[in-house]
Amino acid sequence: MRWYDVTMPLRTGMPCFPGDPPFEARIERSTDQRGGFQLSRLTLGSHTGTHLDPPSHVYRGGATVEEIELSRLNGPCHLLRIPEGIREIGAPELARVPTGTVRLLLRTDNSIRWAAGSSYFPDYAALNPSAADELVARGIRLVGVDGLSVEPERSVGHPVHRRLLGAGVVVVEGLCLDGVPEGPAELRCLPMRLAGGDGAPVRAALLVG
Repeated sequence: MRWYDVTMPLRTGMPCFPGDPPFEARIERSTDQRGGFQLSRLTLGSHTGTHLDPPSHVYRGGATVEEIELSRLNGPCHLLRIPEGIREIGAPELARVPTGTVRLLLRTDNSIRWAAGSSYFPDYAALNPSAADELVARGIRLVGVDGLSVEPERSVGHPVHRRLLGAGVVVVEGLCLDGVPEGPAELRCLPMRLAGGDGAPVRAALLVG
């Protein structure tokens, strides 16, 4: 058995989705000062790095971060490897998802680009509406992707988010899945408990083997 930490490290200058608040960590107190301890001020958006999208992200009155049951976010999952070079993931790319899968993670070449130290890239692999419909039809309850969004940057009206979150499928974005083998795994995903949160950074890990 092996643990894989699939969380994007939070650091100043890290990639963020266009228009989102950038992450910044600024030291407010130093061990060199009187008192002898260090304390930092963190500035970030609710969808920074690896994060959870609850229904309230796109639906007014939808479930917020702290209302998502932890049982939904933790348990058996399946990691599906999408061939390199595919930018638009549609229903055909999901044909190999095993029957009965409840939590699905999609590894694309986004993860390779993160591992290589890439800054934000707008041509990331993402789902189209047919893929979202296929996931809903298969009974998927959680989908995790290695892009900063589950749908293309220039998507109009957020149809993928709306299809998934409207059907009760929670979304985890910004995973780093490079080197994680395809197949079954155990997902551990714990979001910050933000009251009324429209999103929250998570610590995500996979147990494989």
